[in-house]
Order: sequence, then structure tokens, then C-alpha cells
Amino acid sequence: MKVLHVITSLHMGGAEKLMVDLIPRLNKKGIECDLLTFDNTVTPFRQSLELSGVKIYDFGKNGSSYSLRNLIKLIPILKRYDIVHTHNTAPQLYAAMVSLLYPAISLVTTEHNTSNRRRNWKWYAPIDRWMYSRYRIVISISDKAEEKLLDYIPNLKTEHRVVYNGIPLNDYAKSIPNIQIQNEYPDIIKIFMIAGFRYQKDHPTAIKSLQYLPDNYHLFLVGDGVERKNCEKLTSNLYLNNRVHFMGKRSDVPSLLKTADICLISSHWEGFGLAAVEGMAAGVPVVASNIPGVAEVVKGAGVLFEQGNPKDLAKIITNLINDKNLYYQVSQACVKRAQDYSIEKMVNNYFNVYVELNNLNK
Repeated sequence: MKVLHVITSLHMGGAEKLMVDLIPRLNKKGIECDLLTFDNTVTPFRQSLELSGVKIYDFGKNGSSYSLRNLIKLIPILKRYDIVHTHNTAPQLYAAMVSLLYPAISLVTTEHNTSNRRRNWKWYAPIDRWMYSRYRIVISISDKAEEKLLDYIPNLKTEHRVVYNGIPLNDYAKSIPNIQIQNEYPDIIKIFMIAGFRYQKDHPTAIKSLQYLPDNYHLFLVGDGVERKNCEKLTSNLYLNNRVHFMGKRSDVPSLLKTADICLISSHWEGFGLAAVEGMAAGVPVVASNIPGVAEVVKGAGVLFEQGNPKDLAKIITNLINDKNLYYQVSQACVKRAQDYSIEKMVNNYFNVYVELNNLNK
């Protein structure tokens, strides 16, 4: 059985992290899994997959995901595979189009969010309905992600199911704190946010919250992306340059989270909230915006704040740091909740999907 995953890039993000955690493990279980990216920018995720021996196709660097050249290049590659599994809009759409030429290919896609901008375009809905109709199975990463998809396409006839994301729990639980950061900021409350700089992730609310926190509370932003310059400008305008640290892309996230006092997710929307599980597994209290998807993961373990409200966020962080008993209770509840999202469970669920499709194709 040959499976090809198709994704726009391997920059920082939940879908991209899924590729790193999933594909090498599926290969070890006997499924021949390769990867195709529209953008071949070198990132820690890409380097990790290459070190794992994963075969990666790519279509160049910094080009538009929606270039028609990508569609043409897909045609000779997709026909070599029994199952094509897509992530993100452009791969979803272009694979659906190629399937018109090769109907024997079984298409699978994963919905990584509870929302996206195209769902606000009424004119695009018929395109989405047609696109999803080309897929054999649509996988959502949370109950809320599936619920929102079915709200958007009420009569979706394609088979759909939920497979929760998972992480290698021991990598986070047994990681060692970053000594350099500890030594450089010995008396600092360290708030870490692991997220690509995109509008969805709402870094501005995290930055603004520092205005309502004591000076020894610092924000460490791990990641990169199109919104970074705007966030740097906001930081400067608020005179917070010495308290907001732009860490860039990092490959040592487990170690960074072990260094954190708080793990923060400030998103406008999320399908799941993988960063929340990573923080929980590291034993760090997770503070997240109260939005569908991530709230399912965090509620009852971490603490939720009103999305987009920096004062509420600051108040919650202050309460956690000042109340040692509360801090301990939340951190322990987070560790316990993380056990629900093991990498083994996730890999087995995807493995079963591919076996099921392969048996149906015989």
C-alpha cells in the first residue's frame, strides 16, 4: 500500500507537526508513506523528516500555493499512489481535481481547524461541496472541527470521522529545561507561546497582556510567519521590547516548554490545539482562549480566558503564579489530561483508515 501526504509547506503549525509525528511511524508499521510539499523551504520539521528517511517531493520555494503549475505537477505524481491524503486548502482542491483523471485513487483529507477564511465567502461554498464530494473519508481532528464542518456543509455525504491529534508524551515529560534561558532569565516568569505568526494565532492579545502584568513577566514567542513584523512593531509601540522575546523557529520545543512557567494559546480559532497538549505533557499549566476545538482539550485541566481580552488573560496568569496550590493543581490536571492524546493512539487510528480503504479497493 502506497500513501502520499500532500501539504503546502513544512513551516511551524499543527498540520505540519502531524507530518513529523505520523509519517515515520506509519512507515515503521509497514505502510509506504511519502510526502509532497508545494514549498521546499528548509525548516526544522523538514530536516526532521529527512533524517527519518521520509521521501519528500517539492514544487520549489516561495511560490503561490494556488499556482496552476502545482496542479500540473501533481498529475504524474498522484497516479503512483493508492491513497492520497491532503492537508490545507490548495492540496485539498488540486488533489480533488486530479482525481477526475484517476478515479482509482482514494482521497483522504484532514480538517485541522474549526474555521477558515474561505467559509466566509458564500460564493466558494459550491466549490467546497464539490471538493469534499471527491474524498472517500474526511477526518476531523476534534469533535468541534467535525461539527463546524457539518454546519458549513450540512448534507456532506462523504464519510467523516474524528481522529484526535497525539504527541510522543515522553519526549515532553522527560525533556530537560533549557539551561541557557534559565540562566539568562533567573527571576523571570516565563510565558511561552508556540505558534506560527498568523492572524489565526492572535499574538497581539498575548503581547498586550504584558501591560497588565508585573515587569518580571516575560513573553517568549516561538515561531515565525507573515505577522511577525506587525507583532514586533506592536511590541515596540507598547515599549515592551525588553519583555517580549522573538525566538524564531526552534527544534527544541519540549525543552523550551520544560523551561516555561505558563504555556499560552491565544488563538482566534483552532481545530484542536496541539500546542496545548504539548504544554500539558511537559507539566506546564496551559492557559488558552475559550474557543471551540482548543476548549475541548483544555477545559477541566488548564484555564480558559475570554478570547481577545488581554486584561482577562493577565488576571488568570497572575492568579496562577501567585497561588502555588492552584498552580500545582492545574499543572497536575494538565499532565493527566495529556495522557488522552498519545501518539500511539493517533497513529493506530490513521493506520486503520488506510487498511480499511485498501481492503475496499481490492
